[in-house]
Amino acid sequence: MTSPDLSRNSDNFCYRHPDRQSFVLCQRCLRTICPECQTQAAVGVICPECLADQQKAQTPAQRKAERRWARPRALTATDSRPLVTYAIIAITALAFLVGLIPGVGEGVRDTLAFWAPSLYPELTGTFEPWRLFTVSLVHGSFWHIGLNMLALWMIGRSLEPLLGRWRFLTLYVLSTLGGSVAVSLLSFTTPVVGASGAIFGLFGALIVIGRHIGANIAGIAIILAVNLAIGFIPGFNVSWQAHVGGLVVGALVGLIYARTRSIRRRPLQIGLLIALAVVLLALLLVPPALFF
Repeated sequence: MTSPDLSRNSDNFCYRHPDRQSFVLCQRCLRTICPECQTQAAVGVICPECLADQQKAQTPAQRKAERRWARPRALTATDSRPLVTYAIIAITALAFLVGLIPGVGEGVRDTLAFWAPSLYPELTGTFEPWRLFTVSLVHGSFWHIGLNMLALWMIGRSLEPLLGRWRFLTLYVLSTLGGSVAVSLLSFTTPVVGASGAIFGLFGALIVIGRHIGANIAGIAIILAVNLAIGFIPGFNVSWQAHVGGLVVGALVGLIYARTRSIRRRPLQIGLLIALAVVLLALLLVPPALFF
């Protein structure tokens, strides 16, 4: 369902397919284009009309060189599958299966799970920063990984084509980091596993972007509120800290994407994402002052 504001704003839809919502702009004319209308350019993507104009302006030598060296267009122009989503699901499932191998799995899970003290050599004698991100690969049960990967599949199918693969992957990684940082600040000695922080980050970005383009986000907000509330119910053994951290960071990333949508703001977008990552890492300096 969409709100009247979304329907009235044509900038939220592909100019060639008005029924298809998109978040990607042609780098030349800056019109919104859906995955089917995107052709990979040197930087970003271009629409069919700009591609035709570009080809008309080519010299015979340029056209010959393009035919000789260019990859088949089908590999880049029409492939709108959420490949990053599928890859994350596959890697997470593989890590879970490896974790079931007797004599090996327990060590793998212990190595990948997040435990905040492992970031501070002065406390444990080890420095294992990869845990900030690999926590999303470790799950405690079939239900745990099943529900998280189902949520990732459902959201990723819509959000990844809307943002583009690299932006979607950046969102997932930063949301994972946000969840880990929140656990370090709010539950320092608690071991944590699962991709829930990243999933909540996707929810947060989806709500912010949806609100920005005028979509009806009431249903998503209700689902998010229910799942967030579960983390505060005693007995569920859920890390609400990771949920809140991932949600906040995901919402901030979504806001950055929404406010820096145009091609000319791409450097600003990259700079803000880097700044957000730096701030999150800087927050890890707080626990030493609090706990030792």
